[in-house]
Amino acid sequence: MSHVTGEGKAKMVDVGDKPDQARTARATGFIRMKRETANLVKENKLKKGDVLTVAEIAGIQGGKQTSSLIPLCHPLPITRVHLKTSVEEEGVRVFSEVSCTAKTGVEMEALTSASVALLTIYDMCKSADKNMEIEQVKLTEKTKTDL
Repeated sequence: MSHVTGEGKAKMVDVGDKPDQARTARATGFIRMKRETANLVKENKLKKGDVLTVAEIAGIQGGKQTSSLIPLCHPLPITRVHLKTSVEEEGVRVFSEVSCTAKTGVEMEALTSASVALLTIYDMCKSADKNMEIEQVKLTEKTKTDL
């Protein structure tokens, strides 16, 4: 196992000999909330302001900070973090896409980006809805292309 030493200790994998590749990962997640709360988000009528724009910016920041948050995660030269939010009848869906040219993938960055956006929505809506649930956070696609 490349992530474990001979003594069974976790280690950061050496990717130095791998070639750079164009890499992209996509992730999604959902925050379930009362319909009334979803309508407040959609109509931009919550006390804390524009939930969707703030969540998108937070998701971008979160994706860029992944290696500071996840132990043993490589810092990557991210070239793009794109976040999209979509209000649905019973909540908000978040879509994240992260790209870079590097020796290892950006799956964790895409997942972190989506998760931070969802946590931001939770924080901004918690005064209006005490029963929200974050769910369905998952990687939906990852690609790598030789340069």
